[in-house]
Amino acid sequence: MDATTAPHRIPPEMPQYGEANHVFELMQNMLEQLLIQQPEDPIPFMIEHLQRDNDYVPKIVILGPPASGKTTIAMWLRKHLNSNLLSVESLMAKEYSSLAADARTRYQKFQTLPDMLLVRLVQERLREEDCVRRGWILDGIPETREQALLIQTLGVSPRHVIVLSAPDTVLIERNLGKRIDPQTGEIYHTTFDWPPESEIQNRLIAPAGISEGETARRLLEYHRNIVRILPSYPKIVKVITADQPCVDVFYQALTYVQTIHRSNAPFTPRVLLCGPVGSGKSLQAALLAEKYGLVNVCCGQLLKEAMADKSKYGEMIRPFFEKETAGPSYIIMKVLRQLLDQQDCAERGWVLHGFPRDRDQACLMDSMGYKPNRVFFLNVPFDSIIERLTLRRTDPVTGERSHLMYKPPPTMEIQARLLQSPKDSEEQIRLRTELFYRNSAELQEFYGQAITLNGDQDPYTVFEYIESGIINPLPKKVP
Repeated sequence: MDATTAPHRIPPEMPQYGEANHVFELMQNMLEQLLIQQPEDPIPFMIEHLQRDNDYVPKIVILGPPASGKTTIAMWLRKHLNSNLLSVESLMAKEYSSLAADARTRYQKFQTLPDMLLVRLVQERLREEDCVRRGWILDGIPETREQALLIQTLGVSPRHVIVLSAPDTVLIERNLGKRIDPQTGEIYHTTFDWPPESEIQNRLIAPAGISEGETARRLLEYHRNIVRILPSYPKIVKVITADQPCVDVFYQALTYVQTIHRSNAPFTPRVLLCGPVGSGKSLQAALLAEKYGLVNVCCGQLLKEAMADKSKYGEMIRPFFEKETAGPSYIIMKVLRQLLDQQDCAERGWVLHGFPRDRDQACLMDSMGYKPNRVFFLNVPFDSIIERLTLRRTDPVTGERSHLMYKPPPTMEIQARLLQSPKDSEEQIRLRTELFYRNSAELQEFYGQAITLNGDQDPYTVFEYIESGIINPLPKKVP
């Protein structure tokens, strides 16, 4: 572009297309692989990379002390994510591999593997087609900082690192009851996870190295190494306490590995706040506009301004306002469009509240190209809404607003002259709240990635949740 014509007016469709199709992340991942692999001819490599479409396959490392349950969690994740599980044992057991044969010989002799040999085994396995297509989970690898650095040098970088943690006394007790099914490799426990089938019970064996002294030695070695490994994986480590039911550990791990880390992609927030009357949408929109410079688009206020300006659409909507009935959606959308098409909305982003109120309006807005990239539903119990709204008052002399509970008037004289808006009567609030919840299910279904929040808490706590939902990528839906 010609720099002399700056600032450039970028059509709003361009960033929307980039965000919807993850163009920035696509190019970033391709460039990253190009620099790591350094192919002789980059063009066929890039074509193959794009056709493979594996930028979001699992790349997970699970670490933890002995008896923390990391192998069990890794196996469950492998089944749930349809990925590949890699452990020292599975790497050494690989057939038709000279590296694996060498590793078995060395392990039988020394009961350990040289760091470089283990890392080369990992590299060889990760190059196979099933790992390329479906991703991988490393169980207990790397074991040392040296292994972590060697793996990174080869261009192998996990997206998520899970570290299980539990008190040593708990781990020693767990290890003493550990049993393994030699046929399936499944792990059981004499106290916590004993199989009901007598056939399986009879073939279970106690693995080597589970005595109290041996477990204490391995724990000491693990603690010595883990503090040196973790700095190799900044910002992608999740520590989960293993001293809780295994299912709870698994779902925490699953939730984490299905999150997407923040990227450096340019992002223009287009935020939609939905919620019943009194849920705090206006306050949250004002906070977002103040902190992030978003254009605060209040549908009701926008229509009032259009009528005050006596614009074409303002005059069309006036009769409906005077009768206190909902105006036609296409007229409201025309008014909204005039603002959303302005350059500051395209450049700074916007936060919209008060529209759409039902699925038909959402479809209309979507068909006209106005697609929010973050949608929040604020849920508030009816009793709290009543408390928030029926106690609102206005001073007819000064115009100042008060709340009999949260912001009472300073004197009895002022309190005596306060007035309540007819809209704040319990009957009116009930009607408006019921109308919202009547349509909210379809609206939430339309915006499939909407985030539902508890709006019945401190407004700044609600804002922190909304802020987190905006600055972080949307999580993948758990099946």
